[in-house]
Amino acid sequence: MIVGFGFVLLLLGLTAAPPAQAGSWSPGAAAPVDSPVGESGARPEAVTFKGRAFDTCRAPSADTMRRWRASPYRAVGVYFGGRGRACRSQPHLSHRWMRTVRDQGWRVLPLYVGSQSTCVFARHKKNVRIGRHPWKQGTTEGRDAVKRASALGMGAGSPLFLDMEAYAYRNKKCARSTLLFVRGWNREVSRRGYLPGFYSSAASGVAHMERSRRAGVRDLPSVVWFARWGVKNGLHREPVLRKGAWTPARRIHQYAGNVRERHGGRTLLIDRNLMHAPVARIG
Repeated sequence: MIVGFGFVLLLLGLTAAPPAQAGSWSPGAAAPVDSPVGESGARPEAVTFKGRAFDTCRAPSADTMRRWRASPYRAVGVYFGGRGRACRSQPHLSHRWMRTVRDQGWRVLPLYVGSQSTCVFARHKKNVRIGRHPWKQGTTEGRDAVKRASALGMGAGSPLFLDMEAYAYRNKKCARSTLLFVRGWNREVSRRGYLPGFYSSAASGVAHMERSRRAGVRDLPSVVWFARWGVKNGLHREPVLRKGAWTPARRIHQYAGNVRERHGGRTLLIDRNLMHAPVARIG
């Protein structure tokens, strides 16, 4: 029994040998949203929002965002960095854009599409898979995420969501390297005063994080953004998450994707989300 449990922990990456720094928190369910400590020693409180959000590949113009105030959405997901980002061209995304949409009444959810799992399903993501040193790579990309977020005016206490597209998490070798990458990314983001979030499909990446949480793995995401389309939206109906996992105010449900909506005379291709979670602190 002991041997079996140790084997499970090894596969999950808990007993792998990351740097000997203390973790920022205990497993996911116990992670307070205002826990990260920046290098200045400050502990900024998270700003949370409860309501509807949309995300779209390329950040819309400030004028389109103004027009979309006619929509039921009040938060927007933006893809601000990462080597796996589909829409690398972001002509509108800037510090000025961030402040403008904030002043319009929008909350912002920052998404970073970094290296993807070695067993990622999507063909167009296979060219950006995690390499031979997942912890180190995760740390490096976490540092890059913070640098890019800061350049856009998003300060400490903001959540940064690592976008990890669906992967075969039951593949033990792949699950181990993916988890090491995610944990390294999380620890670096947290060390620099930001909140590490995690976006993935409920049936793969989020199920993997929940399994890891139950096993007592440290350095897990502080906020989860789970994609399960074609079901009624809800933050506490997701079957792979236990009731007390990532609560309170640490969940986002993406319940529909690639849908066209028109508001204020402007049409966008979006994903629909329901959330109660932290949003970016924009200065």
